[in-house]
Formats: sequence, structure tokens, C-alpha cells
Amino acid sequence: MAWGTNGILAIALGQVVFLYCTATNKTQEIRACFEPNNYVTSVAWRSGANQLAVGTFQAELQLWDIDRCAKLRSLRSHRARIGSLAWSSSNTLASGSLDAKILLNDVRASRYVVGVLAHHTEEVCGLAWSPDGNTLASGSNDNQLCLWNSVTMPRCSNRGHGAAVRALTWSPWERHLLASGGGAADGAIKLWSSLNGQLLRSVATGSQVCALAWSNTTRELVSAHGHHSAANTVTLWEYPSMTRVCDLTGHTARVLHLAISPNGMSMASAGADETLRFWDVFPSSRSSWMSPNPGKSGRFDLHSAVIR
Repeated sequence: MAWGTNGILAIALGQVVFLYCTATNKTQEIRACFEPNNYVTSVAWRSGANQLAVGTFQAELQLWDIDRCAKLRSLRSHRARIGSLAWSSSNTLASGSLDAKILLNDVRASRYVVGVLAHHTEEVCGLAWSPDGNTLASGSNDNQLCLWNSVTMPRCSNRGHGAAVRALTWSPWERHLLASGGGAADGAIKLWSSLNGQLLRSVATGSQVCALAWSNTTRELVSAHGHHSAANTVTLWEYPSMTRVCDLTGHTARVLHLAISPNGMSMASAGADETLRFWDVFPSSRSSWMSPNPGKSGRFDLHSAVIR
């Protein structure tokens, strides 16, 4: 799932990508896969453009023009499913795969692979570029978190998690602050400085951390959870204290994805229950940083849409 600056939320389900326009409340579909054993495994919007990158189970990387609903390119360099995608601010598309490789793609070039990052030993399941586009964070089923600013070796790697690292997000207001989340055997949210790879804070959530997202209007971090005690919830945390603000419930299975709206006021969550839920949880004024809302239930206006 990915929410573009154009206001369109892209949600992959099976062989189809649903494009939901929040302004018009209309949905259109693009069929990205046709083979019986193929389906969409990742999506990512290109910054400032109506172009969507789509990764598939059969290792195809597609680039779509959403205005024309036309596939622009089909790139095949991975050897297994592409489970993670991330665009940099300079329009480099990073793709992570079950083949344990990260490819850096320049989709404008005929020879589009401009870098191969080969350090992980298992599937690359999380990717996130820093806001300035200079550092790429990667997480893997090998339990490693890596920070890259070179196409040869990671600047630093850490086994601070005891399970797969799928959830990664950079702070929009502290340029060197990265949050990561561990899988079911770990259940921790960790905060890192990308300057030196130092661990700043670790919080035990008691549950699998499937996704993370920073609010860009409040000093809050949002986490989505799967198995164990906090199962199927979305949780808000105040930064830097990492005090739990509230739990948002409604999903009946693991919450797999999170996305913050372009205006920063709303959030979408997608679950394994095949529901998409919208949460109006963030105030519009950045002055709330000075006096954060304690998370009273009246603050939240939940409405949901179901895609099956």
C-alpha cells in the first residue's frame, strides 16, 4: 500500500492494484498480473509524478503511468519475488527481493540497474530512503538492519532485532532519525541515529511490528501489529518519550500496512482481513508538538472501506 502526493492511495490485492482517490471517493483498477501463479507483492509512488512502481511474485518490476492506466516499462533483473520498493528524492528506485539482493534502478535509462547491494543473506523485506535521498535503510529476514550510502558495502549493519526487520520509516522532522520494527519473535520498536548507527531507544510492544509511520504534523510514531498480545491493532506513540498514546482497534487480522495522507491529517491501514480503514487522528497544526493531545477517544473519527 502507498499513498501518493497526488492524493491517490494504491492498494495491491491479488493480481490487481486498486487506486482510490480520497478527493472524489472513486476507485479504479489496474491489472498488473495475468499468470495464474503471479500476484502483486509491492507498490510505491514516484515522488511528484503520477507514476507507480509495482513489484510481482514472479520477479517483474513494472512502471505504470496512472493518468493513462498504461504500463510504461517492465524490468526483469531479480530472480525471485519483489517484496519491497522505495523511491529516493532523486528518483532512484530501490527494489528488494527474495533473492536477498537490493537493486538500484534508474527507470529513465536503457541499462536501468545502476547498483547492486548484496549484503543480506535472506529476503529483503523492508526498504526506506532518508528524506534527503542520501541514505537507504534496508531490513531483511536475516534480522539485519543496514544503512547504505555506497553501492558496495553498507555503512553500518546491526542485528539489534531478534526477528525479521520489515517495518522501516524515517522521521520527517529529524533527518537522521530512523525507526525500525521487529517480527513476531522480537516485537520491538527501535530508534536509531543514521549518523553513526547508534541505537537511541528500544520499546517492547509485545507483538509483531508489521509497519511503522511517522506523523508529519505531531511528534508521534504509528505502529501496526500482528501476532501476540497487541495483535491486530494500530498504536500511536509519543516521541521522544515513546509513551503509548492509544490503540486503534477494528481489524480482525494482522495489520500489514500503514500510510499517512499527503496533508498529514489522516492515516490508512490495510489488514490481512482484506479491509482498508481510514483514521482521522492527527491535528492540522504543528503547534500540537508543544502540547500533544493525550489521545482521548473523541479525537478519532473512524470510517472504513472494504476491498475484497
